[in-house]
Amino acid sequence: MSVGALICGCAGTTLNDNERDFFKQANPWGLILFARNVESPAKLRALTDEFRSIVGRSQAPVLIDQEGGRVQRMGAPHWRKYPPASRFGELYAHDCLTALSAIRQINRLLAEDLYDVGITVDCVPVLDVPQPGSHDVIGDRAYATEPASVSILARAAVAGLMDGGVLPVVKHIPGHGRARSDSHLELPVVEASLNELRSVDFAPFAALADLPMAMTAHVVYTAMDKSQPATHSQKVICKAVRQAIKFDGLIMTDDLSMKALSGTLAEKVKRAQAAGCDMMLHCNGDLDEMQQVAEASGTLSGPALERASLALACARPPKPFDRVAALDVLRQIDLESV
Repeated sequence: MSVGALICGCAGTTLNDNERDFFKQANPWGLILFARNVESPAKLRALTDEFRSIVGRSQAPVLIDQEGGRVQRMGAPHWRKYPPASRFGELYAHDCLTALSAIRQINRLLAEDLYDVGITVDCVPVLDVPQPGSHDVIGDRAYATEPASVSILARAAVAGLMDGGVLPVVKHIPGHGRARSDSHLELPVVEASLNELRSVDFAPFAALADLPMAMTAHVVYTAMDKSQPATHSQKVICKAVRQAIKFDGLIMTDDLSMKALSGTLAEKVKRAQAAGCDMMLHCNGDLDEMQQVAEASGTLSGPALERASLALACARPPKPFDRVAALDVLRQIDLESV
C-alpha cells in the first residue's frame, strides 16, 4: 500500500465525509492535531482511532505540538497545563540534578496525556538557542540561551516522552534562535557566520542527532545560502543538517502554509523535496490545500520511506511510572497550574 509523503491536519473535532474520502485516497503518513481538534478525551481518542482506521495502519503517527507554556494544544479542563521549557532552564541553573529529574518525570506525565488519546508523536524538543535581539516567537519555548544546557535538558525531556510511548521531533533544524522575525508571518534572515552557527545553533541538534525525526526552520542562513530558507535549500539540508549536524533521521518541513515560504503549495513541495526534505507538513486543515499538497508530494519511496519506517520503529510501549510522585514533583517546583 502506497503511503503519501505528507502529514496533514483536519478542520474540527470530528472528520467530515470529504476528509474521510481524502484520507482514504491520499493515505497521508500522519495526522497533526491543533486546539481546534481538541474537545474531550473521548472525542480526541475517537478522532485518532478513526484516522488510523481509514488509512488502514494501526501505527500511523498522530502528531501534536504539546510543548507546555504558550504552545499547548490540549489544556483545561481535561488536561493540566505544563510549564514552558525555559522554566526547566531556570531550575537547571540553580540545581541541575533536580531539574533533570523534574523534566523527565513531567514529560512522562505529558506523554501519558498524549498516549491515552492516541497521539504518538510530540513535536518537541525545541532545540533553538535564542540570541540577543531575536524575535520572541521562540523565547521561553527554548530551554536555555546556551547550547550545552539546551542539549542536556532536551535529552532528559526526550527520555520522559519515550518512556511514555511518544516519539519526539526536534525542531527547528538547523536552528531558529537567531531569527529576528516570526516565520509564521515573514521570512527571517540570519547573517551569522558559519563558525557562529556551528558553535551555537547547530550544537544541540548535533548532540541529539540520533533522534528519529526533525522539523526544518523556514529561515535563510546567508552563510550557506543567501536566498533560500533551510526548508528549500539543498545546501542547508545536505551540508548543515546531514553533514555538519550528522542527522540521519526523517526530515519533515515546518508547516508549508506559513508565510515565510513563497510560491504555490505545489512549488513549495517540489522545492522542499529537491532540497532533501523527506516529509511535507501542512497544518491548517484546509481541504483544498491538503489536496494540492498531497498531489505534489506523491508517495513515500526510497530513502525517505526507509527513514519514515525507522522512525516509527523507535517507538516502544509505555513503561510503568509513579504518577503520584511525578505530580508531586510538578507541585514542588511550582510548575503545576490549573
